[in-house]
Amino acid sequence: MVELVEAIAKELVEKPEAVVVTSREEGNTLVIEVKADSNDLGRIIGKEGKIAKAIRTLVKAAAIKDGIKVAVDIIQ
Repeated sequence: MVELVEAIAKELVEKPEAVVVTSREEGNTLVIEVKADSNDLGRIIGKEGKIAKAIRTLVKAAAIKDGIKVAVDIIQ
């Protein structure tokens, strides 16, 4: 899951080397955190959050196959 989010985020930004994707467990949920350059956050979030929502949808769909719950957080 982390690799999927990282690949998507790096393709969206101008400074892919600044993208850091980490994960942690919270109960039975895998939380994936995305950090990027402050100038690139808008590219990851998108207009009205549409890109962020699409990323979350893709990750949740991939997680269904593995039978886990996943949350994606975009951190400033």
